[in-house]
Amino acid sequence: MIENSRIKKLESGAAMIGLLFNPLSGRIRKRKDAIRRALSGIPGATCREVTNAFEIKASVDAFVHADIDLLVIVGGDGTVQGVLCHLFATQPLARWPVLTVIPGGTTNMTALDLGICGRPEFILQQLRGYLLKQILPVFLQRHVLCIEQAGAEKVYGMFFGVGLIARAVIFSQSKIKQLGITGEIYSGIITVGYLIGLILGRRHGAWAPVQMSIIEKDIELHRGTYAFLFASTLDRLLFGMRPYWGREEEPLHMTFVRQKPKHPLRSLWALLSGRGESLKERDGYHSCNTGVLELLIDDDYIVDGESYRASSEDGPLRITAAGPIIFLGAGSVNS
Repeated sequence: MIENSRIKKLESGAAMIGLLFNPLSGRIRKRKDAIRRALSGIPGATCREVTNAFEIKASVDAFVHADIDLLVIVGGDGTVQGVLCHLFATQPLARWPVLTVIPGGTTNMTALDLGICGRPEFILQQLRGYLLKQILPVFLQRHVLCIEQAGAEKVYGMFFGVGLIARAVIFSQSKIKQLGITGEIYSGIITVGYLIGLILGRRHGAWAPVQMSIIEKDIELHRGTYAFLFASTLDRLLFGMRPYWGREEEPLHMTFVRQKPKHPLRSLWALLSGRGESLKERDGYHSCNTGVLELLIDDDYIVDGESYRASSEDGPLRITAAGPIIFLGAGSVNS
């Protein structure tokens, strides 16, 4: 757990602050100058610009070496994921700074789950006001997904998806993203298009299902063909959705939909509107909370918008919950 001294410094206004700014993030490209001006107004902060994984790692190392108390990530989910992966790979939790996220990416599920929304430059101005007024900070705890498979480096993030979800993200990065649409509007276009295809019965190409076995606590509980599966430690996803309904006291939320589920239109509406308790596994729908999830799979998957490949020859893809870690929440940033 993060040292209490960092929290006390934030509460007293004595915190050292690092700003990690990705000018290539989706929502930032067209307003870089305004965001840079807002960044320069953060009192006592050090700012480093990053555009690739190497620069993210080097900047995080520099901030840790400087013993900063708050790391402000100005970017999207991919930038957040890069920070999380490097911190978990190199630092014990006690050495971590408190994190917060300014939503600057194409999708910003982590920031939105923390309640942080709006234009990046406006949120930075609000953060500046919070720091100057020494308003009592609001801290939130979130676990992080740890995805690992033999022969590959561990990947950390907040959202994992296979099947239709992974194919939609991979397609959108090469096509829709070129239109310059960002935020939840961008994600909504992709989601609606793929769900319509699913409802219409498309099963090939971008709508191809995924074959896998699902293992929980060393027991193969499910095997077959699935439209999609996702797992997350976030309380809410895009559009405020909470499409999981497990009651177990575990940090990892998992939901899957089998290929050709019954009543797809009516059931998917229940799923997306957060009323999944009415959906039955016998009809092709399942959700639960767990601490460990293993998948035997030969397919692409995504973590926070970044794509990877899993092979059953390397054994199961193992997903666990790491942390929790501490974020500065919306009550402080959107004050």
